[in-house]
Amino acid sequence: MAPIAVGDPLPDDTLAYFDEQDQLQQVSVHSLAAGKKVILFGVPGDFTPTCSLKHVPGFIEKADELKSKGVDEILCISVNDPFVMKAWAKTFPKNKSVKFLADGSAKYTHALGLELDLSEKGLGTRSRRFALLVDDLKVKAANVESGGDFTVSSADDILKSL
Repeated sequence: MAPIAVGDPLPDDTLAYFDEQDQLQQVSVHSLAAGKKVILFGVPGDFTPTCSLKHVPGFIEKADELKSKGVDEILCISVNDPFVMKAWAKTFPKNKSVKFLADGSAKYTHALGLELDLSEKGLGTRSRRFALLVDDLKVKAANVESGGDFTVSSADDILKSL
């Protein structure tokens, strides 16, 4: 399957997260994105150096600026279970705007065409690093990295698309 691209509709599926009351929730991507401008960014691994030290912190630091340009939601997706995503989210105490969504079986990542096979590194199927700007379920920017790069999917890169 070809990776999602500019002009494509955002596929729907159900992802999991823990809400503010620490309750496990299931949510459809379309319920989060319909009629809104959202950023959906994906990371290959929770607690990994680039994801934890650069990718996620960039979106947390730039959240106010992104929202001032009309972004309604900032969604982080990772191929992991919701318990790991919850623990990882807690390592960012300054976060008020990024929602951490679990795609435990990589089903949604496959629907996006953004899976990355890291089996030789003992990590199984993961997500490529990416950032999508989506306006009312239509992809307006698709910044997808090659391999383990971090050159086009940062918060600063998405800001250039707004």
